[in-house]
Amino acid sequence: MKKLLITLVLIPFIGIAQTFENLDYISPFSNGVAAIKKGNEWGFIDPEGNLIVDFRNDLVATKTDNASYPIFSNGKCLIANQKDGVLYYGYIDKTGKTVITPQFLNANNFQYGKALVLKVEKETIGYNDIFKKDVVNYHYFELVIDENGNTIDHLTQLAIHVSPKDKNDKNPPAITSKLISENLVAVKGNNKKWRIKKI
Repeated sequence: MKKLLITLVLIPFIGIAQTFENLDYISPFSNGVAAIKKGNEWGFIDPEGNLIVDFRNDLVATKTDNASYPIFSNGKCLIANQKDGVLYYGYIDKTGKTVITPQFLNANNFQYGKALVLKVEKETIGYNDIFKKDVVNYHYFELVIDENGNTIDHLTQLAIHVSPKDKNDKNPPAITSKLISENLVAVKGNNKKWRIKKI
């Protein structure tokens, strides 16, 4: 009798999708999900209307032909978290779990199972006895990473120096390379000319 009562109570709720109201934006479906916006937060729904990634304020919008909204590409979506006044980029999966911790000065969406990122490194170059602090230098490299965040290839051999905290420009440094196939990347040199590199 108890099982019958539980079954009768649960039946009306099985198969009923959530209803969302007062949304500010609903993207087209892509890669099996649609981004929905409420206030300053984005979430994702599946084709049945289930909220698969709860509303959050760290999802990064991607510019498309007509609009700008977060997307999943190769099962990952860009996120950005601020640390010491600097935005660092990483990735979540379709459950909302962080799969690559925010650590990059800039990052592209995954394609061909790879992504282009700017990896910042902090180098201690001395010690200031007056302020009792390390003297540090920041530089970054343009990298290709795999789906686990591991470096596949360095696209810039020389470090590009930057001071993330003192930048007046709040936009991240640009990624100049682009993936053109599963195994090829186009890399722009200092002379503004392109070279094709196999990865």
